[in-house]
Amino acid sequence: MHYSIGQLAALTGLPVKTIRFYSDAGVLPAPDRTSSGYRRYTDEHRAHLELVRTLREIGLDLATIRSLGHRRLKDVLALHLEVVEAQITALQRTRAVLRATVDKDDPAEEDLRRLHALGRVGAAEMADLLDSFIDGVGGDIAARRDWLACMRDAMLPDLPEEPTAAQLDAWLELAGLLSDEDFQAGLRSMSADFWAQPRDHDAWRRATAAMIEEVGAALAAGIAPESPEAAPVLERVLELSGQTGEEMLRGFDEHDPRAGRIWELVAIVRGLEPSWPQAAAYRWIEQALRARS
Repeated sequence: MHYSIGQLAALTGLPVKTIRFYSDAGVLPAPDRTSSGYRRYTDEHRAHLELVRTLREIGLDLATIRSLGHRRLKDVLALHLEVVEAQITALQRTRAVLRATVDKDDPAEEDLRRLHALGRVGAAEMADLLDSFIDGVGGDIAARRDWLACMRDAMLPDLPEEPTAAQLDAWLELAGLLSDEDFQAGLRSMSADFWAQPRDHDAWRRATAAMIEEVGAALAAGIAPESPEAAPVLERVLELSGQTGEEMLRGFDEHDPRAGRIWELVAIVRGLEPSWPQAAAYRWIEQALRARS
């Protein structure tokens, strides 16, 4: 079906001047013209115009919209569906925060902070923050960047549609950690010597897993890190790590506890127990090293 620009304006509720501007600016596919030079729009133009209006309403600029290109009707509708679903998810999360806030006798400023911050840090923003974090920590060492990239999916949680206050707080704290450039610089500096050395990183991962398993067995057996029974376990740990006790202890001294906090926050957002699986093992190793020194 074909429409004049006036008919299209009536159907979409947009002014003729706006539609003409979108056409001239390349935001809409160029319409055919009659022999008299009048523009003739189709259902594809109508659907595309509805998408443009929706994208403008959520804040996209015309240059970004133009970059989507002149796609088939099915592609335009698919893009429209993605936008609508994203809006629904965002509204559901906002509804959850509003419900929890309204149910309180005396809503606090902290509740308003959560609501405001949720609007600024959605799933797309968190993914961008994580990518920037990986680039920032990876620096100019390819092996370190590759290792972090392999962990990306594990580090990127999905915020539930109706998150609890604890999940929202963890989400926002995680966003703050990932965007902290000083934190990135510290991790980059702390791990530079390790990653700069040529090594078989698959073998290192296997050795680390064996080390955690060794200490896990000691913890399960109730072996205290300062006890005499801890000595052979610690020796095995050092053998697996390829480090001396002094080197490993220096690593603990330089360690930033926020590195483990990332995993705790990811777990909280996912509705799991807020603990990093390796945290207990590393605490045991550190205590055993300090008891021996």
